[in-house]
Amino acid sequence: MKLFPLAHPYTSILDKCETERAIVCIKNFFQDTFAHKLNLMRVTAPLFIRPGTGINDDLNGTERPVTFPVKDDKQTQAVIVHSLAKWKRIALATYGCKRGEGIYTDMKAIRADEELDNTHSLYVDQWDWEMAIAPEDRTLEYLKMIVEQIYQAMCATEEALIVQYPQLKALLPPAIHFVHTEELETMYPLLTPKERERAICKKYGAVFLIGIGGELQDGRAHDGRAPDYDDWSTPTIEGFKGLNGDILVWNPMLDDAYELSSMGIRVDKTALIHQLVAQGKQDRRELMFHSMVLNSKIPLSIGGGIGQSRLCMLLLGKAHIGEVQASLWPETMITQCAEKNIYLL
Repeated sequence: MKLFPLAHPYTSILDKCETERAIVCIKNFFQDTFAHKLNLMRVTAPLFIRPGTGINDDLNGTERPVTFPVKDDKQTQAVIVHSLAKWKRIALATYGCKRGEGIYTDMKAIRADEELDNTHSLYVDQWDWEMAIAPEDRTLEYLKMIVEQIYQAMCATEEALIVQYPQLKALLPPAIHFVHTEELETMYPLLTPKERERAICKKYGAVFLIGIGGELQDGRAHDGRAPDYDDWSTPTIEGFKGLNGDILVWNPMLDDAYELSSMGIRVDKTALIHQLVAQGKQDRRELMFHSMVLNSKIPLSIGGGIGQSRLCMLLLGKAHIGEVQASLWPETMITQCAEKNIYLL
């Protein structure tokens, strides 16, 4: 548990009631706008699934899912989802989505192993989305086009919010800058990955960082990624590896880089096999989800997650994610926050 030092003394711009109304404004406007831009249909999503199917998101591969026994199913264990990265791709087949059609969900999850701070909570809420694509869409150019549409929806949401709450400040630059983790390593060879993110976000304001999960020149990945949803290993004609990335923006309240979305073109058969081997997880090939990818039972796709509370926290100028969502926090963090005029829900 840690609390980031704030760049400035803090007082919330909106009171609690105004904050709740503004959260509704942000969520309604953004999801309608981005769903329209990407041609996405809202669908109902699970909070828990059966283990042993390979469907749950492994995140960095170390997080433990929350489990519980189902009384009316012979005490069979169920697991709370971490995210719906793999479930959504199966759902594309379930709903019969064709190229350029997709779905999004109002995803809720519990991540019991999360390290709590100003931006990380046990409770996760995000717009999880997935769109069917064709083989020829598996390019960096296509990925960038989708990123720009999502970022435009974020900017439009900020503009609409400030019309209703003019006391808020605009934070998002008009355009997002694209950079690859390999380029970033060359630009800042003496910095850690997180320090590189901070430097590039402070320079440009909004960045899409491409190629997260594969090894860099120093033999380490910029950050961890599971081997079986995002494609972080396929070489591109631009000379880099990876068809995934994160939307990062500069957060002046925290004086740091701030992640709003993780997304990417999903693995095809070739990338899945390569990435499972790279991480020594070839045994997963027999799981339901992986078998469906390898046998072309589900569509090729692009997808990701966009943090709901993350976006609200940024646009409302909040210092802590607990100001825009209800979660559990250690008493020491609650006390530390109160000392800084941060009052958690």
